Amino acid sequence: MSERLTVGVAARLSRYLQVLTQAKKMGKDRISSQEISDYTNVNATQIRRDLSTFGKFGKRGVGYNIDSLLAEIRKILRTQGQHNIALVGAGRLGQAIASSPIFAEHGINIAAVFDTDPEKVGRTIDGIHVSEYDRLRDVVRDKNIIVGVLAVPGDTAQGAADDLVDAGVRIIFNYSEALLDVPADVQVHTSNPAVELLHALYFHLT
Repeated sequence: MSERLTVGVAARLSRYLQVLTQAKKMGKDRISSQEISDYTNVNATQIRRDLSTFGKFGKRGVGYNIDSLLAEIRKILRTQGQHNIALVGAGRLGQAIASSPIFAEHGINIAAVFDTDPEKVGRTIDGIHVSEYDRLRDVVRDKNIIVGVLAVPGDTAQGAADDLVDAGVRIIFNYSEALLDVPADVQVHTSNPAVELLHALYFHLT
């Protein structure tokens, strides 16, 4: 695919991918646009329109073959293969992220974990060694990591982001509440469960 996806289409395809992955784990072979809609709250017509843009994947009354659609969406989102990421922060949130099987299901490998706390350094989280924070730059470059995940307090997030950028990271997933200041060529995706909950409550209660 030569044309770049719009932000909206990419976001919806990512949600479809999540549903398809879970459906496959549940043993399902096929899924309908209405079933995808039920799990994503995206209108079934919009789902069919999104998917038809890239080819004919399903049949009316039969639905989509999950394996085929998974492969196609991964190709469209360019997520085939394995991608190494660095996780900064080995506290409770960092441990939960490192222990989650979700990343591996999508070809994402947590290649390195860093922390400044001497009590955490040297430990392993689900088989991943926690390295000294001072080694961040060398490890990120050695392992060709371009994605960093911040699971640190807000008051240390900017410094960690700066160090990741200096090491060559160009995509940062920010789980802190900090508003990060990064160069224009670096993408920041902030995840805040409280904000997402408020968003959901607004549409439920109004």
